[in-house]
Amino acid sequence: MLLSGCASTATVEAAPDAANPDCADVMLTVPDVLGDHELRPTTSQGTAVWGEPSQVVMRCGVVPPGPSPEHCVGADGVDWLALEEDEQTWRLVTYGRDPAVEVLLNLDGVASSTAMLGLAPAVQRVEQTRACTTTDQEIEQTEDAQEVQEGEVTEGGVPED
Repeated sequence: MLLSGCASTATVEAAPDAANPDCADVMLTVPDVLGDHELRPTTSQGTAVWGEPSQVVMRCGVVPPGPSPEHCVGADGVDWLALEEDEQTWRLVTYGRDPAVEVLLNLDGVASSTAMLGLAPAVQRVEQTRACTTTDQEIEQTEDAQEVQEGEVTEGGVPED
């Protein structure tokens, strides 16, 4: 994980299960760049932040959600519950993985499909034990995701430097 020496440190509260060894595997695999935003150092274990000001905040080790009527989106083999916090902020939570990963993102700074596809290789380090019974959308089908697949992500799903 490459961290810029001149980026300020972001204060992020650790999730309850941030010390889970699976979170260490996730954190070792997060991309250095997400969308147009670079990874910044954080104050807590199991957390990552992209952009200054923060555009994407990720926490590994949140409580896994149970069955839910919330909007479920599949992205590169990862099921996400997509929750609208307000007009500009969404919260994405992995479904069927323990520990779960939570991502808060500013939609003006990073498209949800960019975040989901960019983080999928890291999140896949946590074994999937359940899947959404119905997936409302597969991210690979969106125009925004096509740009990510063609420009920012290699065939294996790993962001290019």
